[in-house]
Amino acid sequence: MTWNWRYRSQLLLGLIVLVPLGYSIRFAQGLLPEWFRNAWGNLTYETFWIFFLLLLVPKLLPRGAALTVFILTCLIEVLQLWQDPWLVNLRNTTIGGLILGHGFTWEDFPTYAIGSLIGWWLASLIYQGSRPRLPEE
Repeated sequence: MTWNWRYRSQLLLGLIVLVPLGYSIRFAQGLLPEWFRNAWGNLTYETFWIFFLLLLVPKLLPRGAALTVFILTCLIEVLQLWQDPWLVNLRNTTIGGLILGHGFTWEDFPTYAIGSLIGWWLASLIYQGSRPRLPEE
């Protein structure tokens, strides 16, 4: 098994785990406080996109992927201030709402930063764990 295949398969497994984990808590109405559900959603959202980007571009280092995702999600958050009709219509679709969100809030930025750090850390563990080892002499 080559390094690239092993690395990408572990990232894919991470995505498969992150989606139900993130959504099960994010949409657990009434079971957990809203602030916790929002924060958890943001943490898993950041980590998901870091893993996804690394799966698409495996030569990208986890640090670069985490920084890229953090900047893009912050831009998407600011984009929520723009209420052009075509964007509102896009946000009203399931996929559009999940990716673009519905309303701007400053409270999302710290959880994006923490989520990017967690995603960077996890992706780095996967990266280091799947790299070939040099034989010991």
